[in-house]
Amino acid sequence: MWRLNLIKEIADQANWIISSDVGIVIADKYPKAQHHYLVLPKSEISSIFELTREHLPLLEELHLLASNIVEVRGLQWADFKVGFHAEPSMERLHLHVISQDFVSPALKHKKHWNCFNTQLFVPYAVLHDKLKAENSFQRLPPHVRHSLLATPLLCNQCDFKPKYFPELKEHLAEHLQKKST
Repeated sequence: MWRLNLIKEIADQANWIISSDVGIVIADKYPKAQHHYLVLPKSEISSIFELTREHLPLLEELHLLASNIVEVRGLQWADFKVGFHAEPSMERLHLHVISQDFVSPALKHKKHWNCFNTQLFVPYAVLHDKLKAENSFQRLPPHVRHSLLATPLLCNQCDFKPKYFPELKEHLAEHLQKKST
């Protein structure tokens, strides 16, 4: 079952880029940007819905691993989004560390875009604060998830509002090209 693929990925230490006593960093197998890493706990936690205040030290360690991978790669923290999907598709808790360029052949659908660029993506600090205050993170209602997935496309770097996804991808590639020159 594809939902369990992350568990298989972390079982093979050859996939580990960085590790600590409590967590592992791997490259996303289907990166949605130039740099896309996943930080996973070694403990078996299936998703954000299992987290409570007692997991805050673990989350802080995962966040530290996230900053370590950015530093090890010689990149700038400000160029990354770090957080969790509000509706995870894969088993095993995982923290996304993703560059904001979103230039990748694996970024194929509006759904991929909206999972990282709407409230379907929960920044690390938001989840941390919610757990601290409320001791849990609740699922979004189905109508809210569907609405967020249907959110009109909007560039994350300017005010461009493409009508079609291929236009957005082309536009994002132009941003990346300008940044690298």
